[in-house]
Amino acid sequence: MSSRRNYDIAFVGLKPGIHEFEYEIDDSFFIDYQEQDFRNCVATIKLTLDKNNGFMRLKFEVGGKVEVSCDRCGNGLPLQLWDDFNIVVKMVDDPAVMNDQEEDPDIYYISKGESHLHVADWIYEFVNLSIPMQRMCGPDEIGGPQCNKEVLAMLEKLGSKDKSANPLWKGLEKFRNLDN
Repeated sequence: MSSRRNYDIAFVGLKPGIHEFEYEIDDSFFIDYQEQDFRNCVATIKLTLDKNNGFMRLKFEVGGKVEVSCDRCGNGLPLQLWDDFNIVVKMVDDPAVMNDQEEDPDIYYISKGESHLHVADWIYEFVNLSIPMQRMCGPDEIGGPQCNKEVLAMLEKLGSKDKSANPLWKGLEKFRNLDN
């Protein structure tokens, strides 16, 4: 497992301007966090830090791939990661109060006395946000080599049942073409 110090940026020693950092993320990065609903993570995070007086702009570019379980059939499904996220870090006297009051999630406050910026939590968050909520292959890929054919057959069988035969749906037909 890589050291958490690898994700600390000593920004005090950096000159104003743009600085780039790159991080290679794999499953070992997530050990300190809760169990993930993906596996085989191979991600690259490119961080562009634009240092100014009193604030910094951070742009995280997430790329790579992970494997998730398909919502349709349950088999492993490889997903490409591609997204970017922006954060503005402002240096203030009382960051705790300012962070509590701030409504914009893309603005974060740190103390003027800070010398390091810890980016591991943002990397964790942005990798997770890069994974879509619905995890299925495209309609043209259904039944492909990565799909569980037995589960797809069962879903087809269940979906083909006539809803009108179910007494729960009986009587709803009369509401179909009502005019208000």
